[in-house]
Amino acid sequence: MSLDETALSQGELYTVITNKAAKGKKGALVAMIKGTQSETVGSILEKIPLRIRNQVTEVTLDMAATMEKIARHSFPKANLVTDRFHVQKLAYEAVQEMRIKYRWEAIDQENKEIELSKETRLKYIPHILENGDTLKQLLARSRHLLFKPQSKWTPSQWRRGVILFERYPLLEKAYHLSLQLGNIYQSCKNKGLAFTKLAQWYDKVEKSGFDSFNIVARSVEAHYLNILNYFDHRSTNASAESFNAKIKAFRASFRGVGNVSFFLYRLKNIYA
Repeated sequence: MSLDETALSQGELYTVITNKAAKGKKGALVAMIKGTQSETVGSILEKIPLRIRNQVTEVTLDMAATMEKIARHSFPKANLVTDRFHVQKLAYEAVQEMRIKYRWEAIDQENKEIELSKETRLKYIPHILENGDTLKQLLARSRHLLFKPQSKWTPSQWRRGVILFERYPLLEKAYHLSLQLGNIYQSCKNKGLAFTKLAQWYDKVEKSGFDSFNIVARSVEAHYLNILNYFDHRSTNASAESFNAKIKAFRASFRGVGNVSFFLYRLKNIYA
């Protein structure tokens, strides 16, 4: 099973439980419940006989505490697997937080230089870097390259990345920390090796002194058992994200949701 949430109409959240074996077709939708409160969702799922719920062996989910509580209560015999992409996303967001901080500093510095040029009645000429960017533009345009390994950078991204890391070596260190977390998922074949690699990565984070990465590391530590369960069958929540995309496409084809009950009725007939 996959457990996720989606916004259906006017930002209203629904908890969606899907069956991976159906591969997004008929039989994929197990339940779609308004809200994300564990007590509400759990009470609805209890309508499914416990004998059937006990047949569920694995549930993939994100790192939300409410989702974990729902899964543990409703599927007591299932192993919980924290989705690898949600874990990696935390690390990427920590890198982006550093980039954004540097960008605000560059914007502030540029504003001060413009004000000084006005006071001195001199024309403001921004400093242009080797690749044609200003410092503010360099930090804004580096967003996408920090999500990718260097082997997938384009030639222009290589030039931009080299300049970026020369000026911000701490950002380079954070970037490599995020890649190392992803490499653990790609290279480790069993829980034992993954546990060792995660411990080594945690140690590097502690030594780095990056506040944002310390938060990521603590999140990994809090969910490490569910994270390690990934290495049993390498299951992800991709099927849930794919099903959410189907719901959004279905909603777009009707130009929104006018009647929620009828929309859910349609979803039930197609996917349940």
